[in-house]
Amino acid sequence: MAKSANSNLHRAAKMKNDEFYTRLADIEKELKHYKDQFKGKVVYCNCDDPFESNFFKYFAANFNVLGLKRLIATSYKPSPIANTQLGLFGDEENLTKPKGRPKVTANKLIINEVRDVDGDGAFDLHDIAEQLKANKNNEWAPLKGEGDFRSEESIGLLKQADIVVTNPPFSLFREYISQLMEYKKKFLIIGNDNAISYKEFFEFVRQNKIWNGYGKVKEFIQPDGTTKKFGNIGWYTNLDTIKRYEKLTLYKKYDPKNYPKYDNYKAIEVSKVTDIPLGYEGVMGVPVTFLDKYNPDQFEILGITDRDPNNKHRVKMYTKKDSPKYNDLNRRAAIKINGELRPTYARLLIKSKK
Repeated sequence: MAKSANSNLHRAAKMKNDEFYTRLADIEKELKHYKDQFKGKVVYCNCDDPFESNFFKYFAANFNVLGLKRLIATSYKPSPIANTQLGLFGDEENLTKPKGRPKVTANKLIINEVRDVDGDGAFDLHDIAEQLKANKNNEWAPLKGEGDFRSEESIGLLKQADIVVTNPPFSLFREYISQLMEYKKKFLIIGNDNAISYKEFFEFVRQNKIWNGYGKVKEFIQPDGTTKKFGNIGWYTNLDTIKRYEKLTLYKKYDPKNYPKYDNYKAIEVSKVTDIPLGYEGVMGVPVTFLDKYNPDQFEILGITDRDPNNKHRVKMYTKKDSPKYNDLNRRAAIKINGELRPTYARLLIKSKK
């Protein structure tokens, strides 16, 4: 399943097919860990048409429970499933123009207040719809442009926000995360595990400015209503998490026979995170899944063995004389097995802190 799911991701990125919608259950499962950090905050969902986004649905429905100051949601452009997923304004034919839903433009929705408008004793999305019709303390309007998160008006909304929460386009992930860091925003977003191999993104992780959230997201909704499975998709954040303070229990004893040295890096190979040797003081190459267990008080991330010829821990660059597969070998760390050089998967280079 994992191989097939990863193939789906690579295919989606190659085709720039970014129409994948996050399930409400996955949002609820992750957000339950951060509730105290949202009180009094302005939340911005800037890749989220309120007609189709479960992120908007979650924050609108939990506006008072979380104690939000404001919720802002914008869409990029009219979606092929607009108004079919949430049915938020199912009776929109009763809306009077110009309050009716924009048909050919991106939308902006700003929620400042929610309350039990219909007096049924509970607050729900119907109450939001009623408040929007009356235009009381909330705003619903088309954007001037297409709602690109890089546009001037989207950046203007971003500047108002304290925390950004969304599932950004896979194909624009690098630009998206760079923008969040440039404007020094707190965030909780969905991304590919392989993003760690992006040079700029890795530096943010290495400097402890970005870390993993709690869970994985294995299924997304497609515009036709079907679901698609992915592997290696999870949450990235700079909100505080309890898990990053949990110490990884180490029980393996270092033995050179079980931890081969790389031929081209000054480090040892640790093929499983659970096999990190206790008390080893040198540099270790570990799978990128280590990030799920990373405690910055216990370990230091030094580098990554992925397409980085200038990595200071690299000690050798191969040529054709060394192997006909020298390009593959130079891409990552290599181990010599029975006299033959073999590349490993991308490895994080880490070191235990004393």
